[in-house]
Amino acid sequence: MVDELKILDGVKLLRGDRPIQGSLVVPLRRIPDERGTIYHMLKRTDPHFIEFGEIYFSTVYRGVVKAWHKHRAMTLNYACILGRVKVVLYDDRELSPTKGTLMEIFLGPDNYSLVSIPPEVWNGLKGMSEPFSIVANCCTHPHDPTLSTRLDPVNNHIPYDWEVKHQ
Repeated sequence: MVDELKILDGVKLLRGDRPIQGSLVVPLRRIPDERGTIYHMLKRTDPHFIEFGEIYFSTVYRGVVKAWHKHRAMTLNYACILGRVKVVLYDDRELSPTKGTLMEIFLGPDNYSLVSIPPEVWNGLKGMSEPFSIVANCCTHPHDPTLSTRLDPVNNHIPYDWEVKHQ
């Protein structure tokens, strides 16, 4: 899975030599026909399914950064069901073999995938579509704000700049 993740379209390793331990990017199925499109996200029969806590949908306006946060026990499972977002992950877990790894994942119509984020990994996202994007999160635990930690999107220890990179 490690080599496969490195070559997936829309996934970049900005720091580190392998993806963050416990993270997954799983391409998802779409079934279009003349009536519309079915967007698959997560089934309990999927090998990467852990457990169900809750599902919610979050809008993010273009250019807005929703970052940084991490959860003590919860695994997040993000899919962008409308628009495009940039998801960024940073591993500063003390005993992790991927400590210091920084990943960028672009989700949207050309990369409809599930991003699974393990507990204690910093994550955030930036909206890239007008008027907004919608991200679904099917997480493993009901949200409890006392079990999460937040940082300012800009002033923090994470080596990432949310500005557009003209490459």
